[in-house]
Amino acid sequence: MTSKQPGIDQERERRKIKSVALMKKIMKSYYFRAKTAKWRRKKVAWITSGGPVEPLIAMDVIPVYPENHGAMIGAMKMGVDLCERSEAMGYSRDLCSYARSDIACSVVKGGPIGGLPKPDFLICCNNICGTVLKWYEIQARRYNVPLFIFDTPFIHSEFSEEAQVYVKRQMREFIKFLEQTCHKQFKFDRFQHVGKLSIQAQKLWQDVLDCCAHKPAPMTAFDAFFHLALIVTLRGTQTAVDYYRQLLSEMQERIAQGISMVPDEKNRLLWDNLPIWFRTRWLSNKFSEHNACLVADTYTSAWSGVVHLIDENNLLDSMAMAYSNVHLNVSIDRMFDKMKSLIEKYEVNGVVMHSNRSCKPYSFGQYDLEKMIREKLNIPTLVLEADMVDERNFSESQIESRIDAFMEIFK
Repeated sequence: MTSKQPGIDQERERRKIKSVALMKKIMKSYYFRAKTAKWRRKKVAWITSGGPVEPLIAMDVIPVYPENHGAMIGAMKMGVDLCERSEAMGYSRDLCSYARSDIACSVVKGGPIGGLPKPDFLICCNNICGTVLKWYEIQARRYNVPLFIFDTPFIHSEFSEEAQVYVKRQMREFIKFLEQTCHKQFKFDRFQHVGKLSIQAQKLWQDVLDCCAHKPAPMTAFDAFFHLALIVTLRGTQTAVDYYRQLLSEMQERIAQGISMVPDEKNRLLWDNLPIWFRTRWLSNKFSEHNACLVADTYTSAWSGVVHLIDENNLLDSMAMAYSNVHLNVSIDRMFDKMKSLIEKYEVNGVVMHSNRSCKPYSFGQYDLEKMIREKLNIPTLVLEADMVDERNFSESQIESRIDAFMEIFK
């Protein structure tokens, strides 16, 4: 037994993604700069993860994402304590666990980085969630700072001309808000540069995800959940472009060397909804035991899936359109089309859906989508009921038995 151990350790080391170390270093630097912004006379804006961040970067404002912070809280298994604290403050357990943990952090300065830096203003875009409206209003009142709400009409079938005019006008209102709040003129040449970097980063990120179309896949969706951080927090920067260029190179190298994340990949699965942050490693190992690889997901591709709508020659208007067309702001039929495209592209033979207690927009239509996938594509589906941050809504024994039973289908 002991003689085999060195070989096993070497194989595990070989499968590790080397870029992880750089990602951690970049994120530590990012949060350090955000936490020390006041000393360097920089403004900090809290912004929703699906919000138009490029104008902030162009104005030299440091964007901070409470949702990304919520994911960190979940990954560090700090969610239960913070959620309970917010519930003691009067917030319902039925509310989003990102919102509850963030609200509690603001009061107790808890979480993995001792709470987020005080914002100078807040930017709320409702393209992925309705809860953010009240969540950000609460925080704007708490910190007594301005709040800009970027409203994106829901797209049922087509994006009407009236809706297009509406969101384009809001982009210009957003620019005026930034000029008034930052007390300086918006530089469109700087915005043009930031926009091009954003497009580059999104395309590189999609190229990284596309590497999983290879059989066997060089990484899993659980790895993509981790490496997503920069396309969310630093989209529009050279740092993000350089990082994803390096990560893409590493994925291509892994493919060339035949390095797969799941040692004996036999089944290829699609994940739907946010990760269960506090159990990503456990879930990854569990599926791997069944020789199953989560090769794609609807979550990480959301930050590159609309890049084709952005026109470098008309950044302001086309970005308004792109931010309105994200995965959660469209009808069930359009969601199905997106999932069908992913299933075909990555040659998926099973779908795993996280019925997320916290994220209603992502979860409410899942049973309709599940039925459509089974009937129209003849693909088996599995629904796991849990939460992205709050561990009180996770039953290991129940989920383990469901995964085991689901994987029996493929034998």
